[in-house]
Amino acid sequence: MESLFTDYNMLLISIAALFGLLMAFGIGANDVANAMGTSVGSKALTIKQAIIVAMIFEFAGAFLAGGEVTSTIRKGIIDAGSLSETPELLVFGMMASLLAAGIWLIVATYFGWPVSTTHSIVGAIVGFAAVGIGMEVVHWGGVGFIVASWVISPVLAGTLSFILFTSVQKLILDTEEPLVNAKRYVPVYMFLAGFMIALVTLFKGLKHVGLELDNTSNLIIAIAFGGLVTLIGKFFIGRQQVLENADKDFHYASVERVFAVLMVITACGMAFAHGSNDVANAIGPLAAVVNIVESGGEVLAESRLPSWILLLGGIGIVFGLTFFGHRVMATVGSKITELTPSRGFAANLAAASTVVVASGTGLPISTSHTLVGAVLGVGMARGIAALNIGVLKNIAVSWVVTLPAGAVLSMIFFFMLKAIFS
Repeated sequence: MESLFTDYNMLLISIAALFGLLMAFGIGANDVANAMGTSVGSKALTIKQAIIVAMIFEFAGAFLAGGEVTSTIRKGIIDAGSLSETPELLVFGMMASLLAAGIWLIVATYFGWPVSTTHSIVGAIVGFAAVGIGMEVVHWGGVGFIVASWVISPVLAGTLSFILFTSVQKLILDTEEPLVNAKRYVPVYMFLAGFMIALVTLFKGLKHVGLELDNTSNLIIAIAFGGLVTLIGKFFIGRQQVLENADKDFHYASVERVFAVLMVITACGMAFAHGSNDVANAIGPLAAVVNIVESGGEVLAESRLPSWILLLGGIGIVFGLTFFGHRVMATVGSKITELTPSRGFAANLAAASTVVVASGTGLPISTSHTLVGAVLGVGMARGIAALNIGVLKNIAVSWVVTLPAGAVLSMIFFFMLKAIFS
């Protein structure tokens, strides 16, 4: 066993790095496109602008704030201690999981399905562990939580976005003077946006850089940031003028411009938080392989994270988004329901709020499922006819298939790697 890690040291690390890069590419193509899809679909940003924004904030999140000491087994889904006698199985399993999850994400992206990257890697890890090692090493309770998130994520986000957009309709859009009412009520939405994005960043982004603040400090910072966004926003909204004889559509256009700016703010915050959090799906298993190989077969409870692994994850995410992200952006942004900046803003704010609630309560959620649910909620606020049921059916099937697809591919690759290196 030791000779495996001595003889094939660089080969194992190189293959694992390649598979990790593929997984990061898949995350960028599928999950990041989710986060930016509402901005593109509502025409608040062009695809080119969305890619530039996501490249900056996703990479910053992944490289600057993704460096929390990564647990050897993603989400504690299998018992690492039981593999201390056979570390080579853990190495082959993690490599197989990265390859399996990466391939599934690319397949899903090709068809425009917004699936969960976390579910992809967890399904892959469960697959190799249950069949290649034994059912007893899998923490099945954790898998149950993931299945629960298929319902919890979209329902919670959908309910919040439905309430938010209904309030925008009643208070602003469906009134005699939309712009006058926008000047009155949009500052409240601006505060909520600033407050929630600050909390998402503090909970999901900055905890990785050692900035472990207590909940009271997080709330104070978030309230202050929300207040700042409100003041800046109020200044710019106050400058919006509409001529007395302008038609109603021009009033709407002025209001939507205000929401478009808000959407860009929420998109930047979500991209940073997503980069810092979900890059672990690619670099966690890779860090585990690198640490086991470099230590000669010792299975550690936690993995040291060299900066080159973080860089690899950040680069993979950016390339995936740039070359392949437009497919899922199109699904989330325009195929589920028609989005405008006000509708897209409600979806983004609902998704951010759901992430905050989940972080605070330990609810199992998926960011992909959350955003799709939020877009669905906005569509429901306009009536069931505003939704594309066929697209929703395809998305639902892809969510259910993600866990078994990752598991089956992972089993195949696990036995292949085992055969090659033995």
